[in-house]
Amino acid sequence: MKKIIGTALLLAGITAYSQTKKDSVQFAGIFSEILNNGKAYTELRDLTKNIGHRLSGSEAYEKSVQWAAKKLRDAGADKVWLQDVMIPVWVRGKESLQIKTANGKWRNVRMLSLGNSEGTGGKDVSGEIIMVRSMQEYDQLTPEQVKNKIVFFNYPFSQSFVETFKGYSDASKYRTTAASLAAKKGGKFAIIRSLSSAFDDVPHTGAMRYNDDKKIPAVAIGSTTADELAELLRTGKVTAKLNSNCGMRDEKLSHSVIGEITGKKDSQVIVVGGHLDSWDVGEGAHDDGAGIVQSIEVLRTFKKLGIPNNHTIRVVCYANEENGVKGGIQYGKMAKENNEKHLFAIETDAGGFSPRGISLNMDDAKRKQIQNWAGLFLPYGVYDFTGTFSGTDLYPLHDMGIPTAELVPDSQRYFDIHHTEEDTFEKVNRRELLMGAGILTQIIYMIDKNW
Repeated sequence: MKKIIGTALLLAGITAYSQTKKDSVQFAGIFSEILNNGKAYTELRDLTKNIGHRLSGSEAYEKSVQWAAKKLRDAGADKVWLQDVMIPVWVRGKESLQIKTANGKWRNVRMLSLGNSEGTGGKDVSGEIIMVRSMQEYDQLTPEQVKNKIVFFNYPFSQSFVETFKGYSDASKYRTTAASLAAKKGGKFAIIRSLSSAFDDVPHTGAMRYNDDKKIPAVAIGSTTADELAELLRTGKVTAKLNSNCGMRDEKLSHSVIGEITGKKDSQVIVVGGHLDSWDVGEGAHDDGAGIVQSIEVLRTFKKLGIPNNHTIRVVCYANEENGVKGGIQYGKMAKENNEKHLFAIETDAGGFSPRGISLNMDDAKRKQIQNWAGLFLPYGVYDFTGTFSGTDLYPLHDMGIPTAELVPDSQRYFDIHHTEEDTFEKVNRRELLMGAGILTQIIYMIDKNW
């Protein structure tokens, strides 16, 4: 009996080793193909330089829809289609911010209106600036102290977190709520310190939201301007004047772009994707052009290497992630209405830097199974499987009980350029971008083979 058990265990070990060996060979083949022949970098150049930034509702976004559909067909998708999505349309328009100190002279400062903010209707709105350094400090102010003032929320991006997304999460509440907080106590408009890990004068935009209070403008300034303004306020009175034309317009019909290769075994779906839209500054290269071209690269690599996929592998280029998440919501609704069985979904929306991990938002059994594959990924610089966040566009799928995940690149430089004019093609490194595509292909290969 002991001999039989021992033989069985030995055979199981040999089988497991054989499978791991086979997977290692496949992993190497995937990386060799992508690093030598991958098209993601040249396609990102095409997207960013020939189309540029792609705010939802813009003409550039509509061009990117046709671009993505063509690239998916070129990559070998068996089926490509556009999914209807009703999206909010926000426009920036011309804008300026000036400050005046005790010397009586106005001077322009660099700024960006926050996404979804209402503007001043093209009129000058001015008032005295008051500064707070935290929510707690603001809560202590009375409405009389805030009324007819401009509230400057000077909360810095924390440099203490090694994981910079924690710093971003910590500071983001000021971007999303500053306008409503200021309006509730009678403020004229809000200024925030940009959510930036850099010490420069580049303003960062990004989505904000209103509660039921009066809709007043909200703008962001760069770190060095914020420091200078804080020093000016320490020594005297400072007045600000804003003139902006931004605001929401009517909704319009737009599209997410979807392409897939049909499963050889069944029609269960594995999703990889990113968001096709971007903010209206820079070129949307890291956020999230990188994720789009990486996702298309996954499909291309499966076709090029002739990897027989058991399940349908679907690339989703989501519409309107930046200021509405309507693409992700609509995709989840479609999956539910069509009663589609989704095995797994992964998003790539954290930049095109070197991959370091995969964040897993799923039950413990699935998480442990993927974590057991960690040794296969380690030679490619991927070691972190501890995260549990899986991306904004995937939350409707996660809420349906579908295991979701996100590629985790090195984030140390990401929030230097996030949502700014600095997010350009030149900031993306070819090998780092392609390595991310390789890791995405590898994890999807493992899911397709084992689930």
